[in-house]
Formats: sequence, C-alpha cells, structure tokens
Amino acid sequence: MKLILLGAPGAGKGTQAEILCKELDIPTISTGNILRAAIKDGTPTGLKAESFMKAGKLVPDDVIIGIITERVAAEDCANGYILDGVPRTIAQAEAMEKAGIVFDDVISIEISDETIMERMTGRRVCEHCGATYHLVAVPPKQPGVCDKCGGKLIQRHDDEPETVKHRLEVYHKETEPLKDFYAQRGLLKSVENQPTVAETSQAILHALGR
Repeated sequence: MKLILLGAPGAGKGTQAEILCKELDIPTISTGNILRAAIKDGTPTGLKAESFMKAGKLVPDDVIIGIITERVAAEDCANGYILDGVPRTIAQAEAMEKAGIVFDDVISIEISDETIMERMTGRRVCEHCGATYHLVAVPPKQPGVCDKCGGKLIQRHDDEPETVKHRLEVYHKETEPLKDFYAQRGLLKSVENQPTVAETSQAILHALGR
C-alpha cells in the first residue's frame, strides 16, 4: 500500500505515520529523514542537496523528487510506503507523477486551525532532557519545571503563536490545494481528527478498509 498523509502542521501526521508504519508493515518516508540519509550515504542527489543546504538555500523540487525516487526504489519499499511531509505543493505532486511515483490512497487529516493553535502553542519542552508537555493536555506537576529531570520548560520557536499562524497560512495557500488535486484522481480520503491519537488511527485504518 502506497500512501500520502496530508494535514496542517500540528495535525499529527508524524505520530500517525509511525502507528501506520507498524500496522501496515511498510516504511514511513519523511523528507527531512531521507535528506539526511541521502547526504550521509553520499548519493549523487544527496550531495546535490547538501550543496544547497550549505549555501543556506531551499533544496529545489527536482532534487527533493530525485531523493524520493531513490528512496522508494529501495528494497524495504517493495510492499509500499507512507509519505509524510511531501508533496507540499501541486508542482511537487506533478513532478512525482512524471517520475512514476504512484499512490493507492491519500489520507487528509482534517483539523481546525483553532485546535492546532491550542495544541501547538500549549506545548512545552524541557531544554535539558527534551521531554514534552502540554499546558492543558499533559501539564507538568510544577509549572515550568520538568517532572523527569527538573530542567526548565521552554516554548520552541516553532510553537510560538506567530510562527504557528504563519505555518498555517503557508499550508492553506500551498499545500491544501493538493486535496483537490488528489480528489480529482479519486485518491483522497478525508479523516476527521478524533479526541485521541488511537481513535484517529482507527478512523484512518477504517478509511483504508482495514
């Protein structure tokens, strides 16, 4: 089974990808991970990507698609894969089609901007051990202090309200149009975000006929 997971930043794509990877016994492919792996392995496309990153530039679409093409050709992808975080734009989706990368289903996790703002801006991380908390969902026993090591809890730049708002704006402008793109191809399955991670996983598996 070849899948794409779509959804706004903070929708839980990474978490669901990990769960689906075990349930379906297929690897998860995230852009960041395969970029790092391709650079580490010194593949031709990896070296090309590294040259852009060292110059502080965005890695161009053709290089990203090249790296994905290399990755999905690997032996562990023979029975399928889950793409998380790519494609981000219609241009990337069209380039993947031209490269012969095909999918069985595209799952879009539907969640309101308000819920994402609450989820992400309430997140706190221990600057010492990296433990994660949430001011409402998983609060520390003592405000601002890590339960595990006593370290200081901080809000990452990515979780600051203005950053989250900007990321959502970019998502609605550049990535959300992919829903129509894949709906036209009969591949889109929309899944409403559920109250718990496990319930969302079950809803996705149900949409996939599992």
